[in-house]
Amino acid sequence: MNAVVIAVCLMLALSFARINVVIALTISALVAGLVGGLDIHQTIASFNDGLGGGAQIALSYALLGAFAAALSHSGLTTYISHSIIKKLGKEPNSTNTNVVRWTLLIAILAMAVSSQNILPIHIAFIPILIPPLLHVISALKIDRRLIACILTFGLVTTYMILPIGFGGIFLNDILLANLNNNGLEAVHAQVPQAMLLPALGMVSGLLVAIFITYRKPREYKVIAAEANQDITDSGINKKSIIISLVAIVSTLVVQLQTDSMIFGALTGFIIFRFSGIIKQNVGQDLFNQGVHMMANIGFIMIAAAGFAAVVKSTGEVNTLVTSLGDIIGDNKALAAILMLIVGLLITMGIGSSFSTIPIIATIYVPLALSFGFSVPATIALVGTAAALGDAGSPASDSTLGPTAGLNVDGQHDHIRDSVIPTFVHYNLPLLGFGWLAAMVL
Repeated sequence: MNAVVIAVCLMLALSFARINVVIALTISALVAGLVGGLDIHQTIASFNDGLGGGAQIALSYALLGAFAAALSHSGLTTYISHSIIKKLGKEPNSTNTNVVRWTLLIAILAMAVSSQNILPIHIAFIPILIPPLLHVISALKIDRRLIACILTFGLVTTYMILPIGFGGIFLNDILLANLNNNGLEAVHAQVPQAMLLPALGMVSGLLVAIFITYRKPREYKVIAAEANQDITDSGINKKSIIISLVAIVSTLVVQLQTDSMIFGALTGFIIFRFSGIIKQNVGQDLFNQGVHMMANIGFIMIAAAGFAAVVKSTGEVNTLVTSLGDIIGDNKALAAILMLIVGLLITMGIGSSFSTIPIIATIYVPLALSFGFSVPATIALVGTAAALGDAGSPASDSTLGPTAGLNVDGQHDHIRDSVIPTFVHYNLPLLGFGWLAAMVL
């Protein structure tokens, strides 16, 4: 058995068995190194070397959590939540409840899409937008697994087909560059066109989640309802709202100018701290509260970076991909599905579709051309193989981000409520539509 397959399957099994994801990643990294031919010292050294790769994003999430806590303390997010609740009325009927429900779902989807392309802040909006809306979501009895699916759809599908923002990085800077570097003569216009059919698989999964799987109401404990009941429009501090808006805009501007989520979130927190909204005696508590909120996702990303480093050090990824040629024979349809499945395994283990493309493109492009796949079909194969697993991986920020926002009150489990729903609704359709694209393009 290949070390990558064993390690990824073990990591998933431990995660589904309710073992902490950090522990699951660490144990799986150790097993990957030993099975892949490294001794214990080499395995630990590779793991330690890889940890630094996750440190930057972990600090980004920690500071983002502090900024989100300060924003919540300002009263802006509570005001937004209260405004939505008011639209329900004291005795909401089925009509206005449905209107608010659909408005809320569409707004969350629009923000998720915008975060990748129009305003490329990735998951930074989730811990700011979602927590204050949990009371509304609970009052409307919306299944949080549906919210997780909507968020993941926006985070993943948009970079697959829209070549701006993170989509520009994925489609042009990474996918197209690696395809051309490995002998495929592709141009910019072909890439989003080739990825359109696989993206329809994501759309089909979203529609199933909305209209079939999670359409029924789900009961949650309504926490912090008392705080919302006591708020009136006259009680809103206008100065706090203005400073909050200034902090948000400043955070986004600094992040875009410096290309650093760390300094963007830090700017926003500093504005809150020195504007007088946050008193000196509560500033430290708010900072600690925010860091604690995002600590889990940060440690998972650090452990995932160590896991990925060990897997790469074994050299078993190349062995896994090249061994496909011996298994496939001359069966083009089998070649397509196996290439996609291997991509799924690699991305679920590493947790990043962006990091998967350089690993698989070196082998996949010559292999695809040898089987007679066209240029658009090869683009679809490599692009879909990388995107597979981004939704549904315990170590992916496309699942960790939604969990960070939806589980602030402890009622949303990362594995059962984010990982499994997004895996089922997106990876399975992506496999089907990605295979179809490879066969018809």
